[in-house]
Parts: sequence; structure tokens; C-alpha cells
Amino acid sequence: MDNKDIGNNRAQGADEKVTGSEAMLKTLIAEGVDTIFGYPGGQVIPLYDCLYDYRDKLKHVLVRHEQGATHAAQGYARVSGKVGVVMVTSGPGATNTITGIADAMIDSTPIVVISGQVPSPLLGTDAFQEIDVIGITQPITKWTYQIRKPEEIAWAVSRAFYIASSGRPGPVVLDFAKDAQVGTIDYEYEKVTYIRSYQPAPERIAGQVEAAAELINKAKKPFALVGQGVILSGAERELYAFLEKADIPAGSTVLGLSAMSSGYRLNKGMLGMHGNVGPNRKTNECDVLIAIGMRFDDRVTGNLQTYAKQAKIIHLDIDLSEIGKNVPVDVPVVGDAKETLAAITNLLQPAKHTEWIDSFAADEKEEYEKVIRKEIQPEGDRLLQMGEVVCKVSEATGNKAVLVTDVGQSQMMSVRYFKYSQSRSVVTSGGLGTMGYGLPAAIGAKFGAPGRTVCLFVGDGGLQMTLQELGTIMQEKLNVKIIVLNNNYLGMVRQWQELFFNKRYSATAMENPDFAAIANAYGIAARTVEKREELDGALAEMLNHDGAYMLIANVVAHGMVYPMIPAGGTITDIIME
Repeated sequence: MDNKDIGNNRAQGADEKVTGSEAMLKTLIAEGVDTIFGYPGGQVIPLYDCLYDYRDKLKHVLVRHEQGATHAAQGYARVSGKVGVVMVTSGPGATNTITGIADAMIDSTPIVVISGQVPSPLLGTDAFQEIDVIGITQPITKWTYQIRKPEEIAWAVSRAFYIASSGRPGPVVLDFAKDAQVGTIDYEYEKVTYIRSYQPAPERIAGQVEAAAELINKAKKPFALVGQGVILSGAERELYAFLEKADIPAGSTVLGLSAMSSGYRLNKGMLGMHGNVGPNRKTNECDVLIAIGMRFDDRVTGNLQTYAKQAKIIHLDIDLSEIGKNVPVDVPVVGDAKETLAAITNLLQPAKHTEWIDSFAADEKEEYEKVIRKEIQPEGDRLLQMGEVVCKVSEATGNKAVLVTDVGQSQMMSVRYFKYSQSRSVVTSGGLGTMGYGLPAAIGAKFGAPGRTVCLFVGDGGLQMTLQELGTIMQEKLNVKIIVLNNNYLGMVRQWQELFFNKRYSATAMENPDFAAIANAYGIAARTVEKREELDGALAEMLNHDGAYMLIANVVAHGMVYPMIPAGGTITDIIME
């Protein structure tokens, strides 16, 4: 009997004592895990040794840095709707995951991070590669737990998945002591579906739904703000029904973008600092503002003293702590958006707000003339614009690809000009704004949605933060399309320096390597373009290539992401040219 047969026998639950490591893997499989992103090391070797016997059931993706594992797990979770799983060793292995864990916490992404730890008798002795993982990660997780005995494993793992995926999702950390990995137990698994001290979806408060429906029924200028909560709850269909019945125009946060298709008649675009003019202006003109699964982030609201003061505000959210945190709310509706949206819709009277919806047209025309046309249809012999590259890639994919972004100008340009036809099509770092997120997140997204085209837009700065993950793409032979918007600057910081710091470009100019040569060194096809007439052919080559491809677009160095509402400003401060 070879190792594969042993793995099959064990995975079928033969009656025998198992090690803690095997109990961990059996529980992961029972929880529906099929992919793990990780990096081995001394204190997690027993778990990796056991993984060798489970290669037929658990795909392990060897990243090149532990931060990459967390971002890959995020990308996987965001497109698949499943929990992303990370496995690393103790000490620096665990601390290298911190940025990704924090990112997942702020963006409500369900991941479970399993970190090896020194044997429990050595805890607190400053043993080699010992670190207080619990103390470090408690502030940035939904739950963190140290497994010191093999008897705790099945309970702790199932509990971790329940907490990570239920209610408002988020990260969980399990710190796995080495002696618990090698100890033996009689394995028994029981799925956790209830925790007495944890209420993932609060019970609906009487009268809230009725009060919300009454306000909406009386509204003359209702406006909806759509956040990621709609996607996380799987409430896209309920959202459409809600908007259609009451004829309500809507805008989206960055993370909520693909909850509605880009061409939907009531979808008026993106909210926020670099959002579309119409949604931002109408926020301060509507009479009823309905926030659905969003948290009134400062990049959406700007100056809170002037934000939507004329409107009655309804806030639907599963997290009670978000309601009233930043913006006073007239009608709170606590609960899962899938349920609360449907309940409100049932009480709505069919309505038409034609004049109100038509009023967006003037803002759309102004933005097109002052910003969009210049960005996607530039005149003359100017260098490539970021927006035109994004727009052409989106069109070439039929607007059906998964968009993954890094952070900065490449992020804002891509979320502005990429189009979406289905949900779970945007993978980006929202609240934390993590440079280096894009490349590993694209790897995870491809594993999470292997049948979809994955297009990563990344700047020259962000790419070099996690450039080593090209090795993961090479080893896994992943078909990921990487579009580098190369302007030889840390573009977003440079934009702020240009607008607000008297063009004092301190530490933002970048001397870059030959990205195509680096891609080729990893066995990845690559091409550099800088002339407009080369772009269409290069895109066709990239999308028709069977495998990973890096397209380096040398874009205008001093490109600007407009519109822009300065930080802490109001819609009246908007900059468009």
C-alpha cells in the first residue's frame, strides 16, 4: 500500500487512533476545504508530514512568502464564497501573516490561519521561533485560539470555520502547539453550528422593517448605497427586486461594485473619493438614503459634518456596531441583508421615480466630458492612459473577467473603468489599502474560480512588494493575466504631492527593472507596450495565450485619477480636471 492509499484509508475515517496533525487535516476536509495556501517550517513540520498522505484530498499551494499566503486565501475566499485557509510555521512565519489578517478583518473576508507553535511546555520561555501569536492577533481577528492538546483540535477547527464564515465574516487564527500536532487521540468530529456566547445574525428588532418601508414609500428621491454585505449574504437577487419595485437608483462602494452588473439601469456607479460624480452628488440631494451592507467609511463620506444632512437615513447591516458608528441613523435595520431586504420589499408600494433617476444624466454627461472621454479616448500622440488600458482589457474579456487589483492609482483606475456582468468579480484591498495585495490575491482568485479569466491590474510599486509570488504562478502553472500600469512612480502618493504638497515629489520616483525579463525568468510570457497602436494586438496576444502572461503598459508618468474629493472634503470640493 503506497502513501496515496494510506491517505484514502485514513480520510474515510477508519477506526484508529490518529495524531493531532491528522485530526487537523480530517477536520479541514470535513469543513469542505480543498485548497491550502502555506509555507512550511520547523514548528509545523509534523502537520506538513501528515499532509503528504492527504495530497489527493487537499491541494497545497506553496507561496513564496507567508503574507502572500494570506492574500491568496483572501482572493480565494472573495471569488468562491468559501473560507480561505493558510498554514504557516511559528515565529516569523506567523508574524508575516499579520498584514493579511488585518486586511481580512477590515474587509470582512473569511480566512482561517493555522500557525505552528513551539511545544506547550516551552511556551513563555522565549524558545526558538516562539512568539505570542494570540496576543498579536487578538485585536485583528474575530477569534483566536491556541491548541495545546490534540483533544481540542476537532472542536477548535470547526468552531473556527463557523465563526469565520457566519455573520459578518472575518479571519480566525489557530495557534497549533507542536506537541498537540504529534499527540494521539480517538478522533471524533462534530460540526459546530451554535456557540452560546456568539450571535452571528442578531434577531430582527420589531418595527424596524416596517419603519424602513414606510420611509421609502413616502420618498420622492430615494437613493441606495450598496456595500459588500449584499455579496457576502448572497442577496444580489433580493437587491434587484428591492430596487426594481421602488424604482431606486443605487451607487456602490468599492467592495460592493459587482453586486449589480455594470449595465444595470439603476446602477449609477461608484461612491467615494474617486467615485462617479452622480452618486456622490445625489447622496447630498436625496431625501431618503438607504445604506445596505456598508459601513460609511471615510473614503465614502468625506466630511461627516456635511454628509447627507438633508436625508432620512436607513441602515441595513448585520453588525450592530456599525449602525450609528459614523453617521446618525433614523431607521436601523439589524440583520442579514438577504432577509431584511426581502422583508422590506414585501412592504413596498410599486413606485416610479423617473424624474429623479433622469437627473443623474447631467452629472454623467459632465463627468464624461471632463474626465472619462479624456481618459479612455485620449487625443493626439500622448502616452497610454491608465484608464484606456483598463477599459480595453475589460471589453476584450466581454466584461466577464474577475478583476483583481493592487492598491493606488492602478486600483482606482481599474475599479472605475472595468465592467462587471456577474457577482464576486472584484478582488481588492479596501479598508487597509495594502500594497502588494494584488499578485497573491490573483493567485487565490484563480484557484477559487478556475473557470474564469482573472485579470490583475497592478502598479510598478505594488508589483515589487510581492514580486516573488511569480514563482508560485510558475510552479502551479496558473493562467493569470497580469497588467502592469507602469508609470515609474508611486503614483497615488505622487498625485497627492502634486495636488496638495506643491509638487514636492519626495521619494516617489522609481527606477524599475525590466519587468518582462523578470517574468520570462519565471517562465511567464511577457510583452511591453507604450504606443497606442500596439495595445489591441497585445491584448489579443495576452488573452489568447494559454498560460500566465504579463503585459507591461508604460503609461503617462503624471496621470491623475479624477474625479477626486480631497480627504475630509465634501462633494463641493470635487476636482475633475
